[in-house]
Amino acid sequence: MMVAAASATVNHNGAMSYDDEHHRERLEAYDRRIAELQRRGTFGAAVMLTALEEAERGAIEGEVPVGALVLRDNRVIGAGHNEPIAMRDATAHAEIVAIREACAYLGEYRLEDAALYVTLEPCVMCVGAIILARIAKVYYGARDDKAGALGSVYDIGRDGRLNHSVEVYGGIMAAESASLLREFFRSRR
Repeated sequence: MMVAAASATVNHNGAMSYDDEHHRERLEAYDRRIAELQRRGTFGAAVMLTALEEAERGAIEGEVPVGALVLRDNRVIGAGHNEPIAMRDATAHAEIVAIREACAYLGEYRLEDAALYVTLEPCVMCVGAIILARIAKVYYGARDDKAGALGSVYDIGRDGRLNHSVEVYGGIMAAESASLLREFFRSRR
């Protein structure tokens, strides 16, 4: 099941805003999908499977297949996949897209008590956004041994030197996440 993409507009201040009804329906569709998948496994696995479906949407669009969901109180408040090509924006990583959507949806820039599920270990830029948004927990799939910033190459969110630290849980459905990336790059060669 694929969930429809969000339709965002940028207001005169440069902030994103969403059609509330469409956005609410879209997020509720993610919640329904997670509930459906949870019948076959754990909540965390259901969320990561949904993030993998989001990543697959990116692959179909020719983007590197990484998907992310932001949850608060076990409800999806933001979702995204990599979109730097489509958006002509080098910062449009899945995590950034999902964080922007969650902030716009809630009308605030802090996402305290939120959790981010992402199919690939976040990079330095994305960990910076996670810290600035005050996201409490990050669950990721595959390690990124070239650019990972939550333990693989760097450990930015947990080293205690910043004003916010992040609980990190890696390796959730890592094989499936890594396989999706491998297949994408194999098809490009």
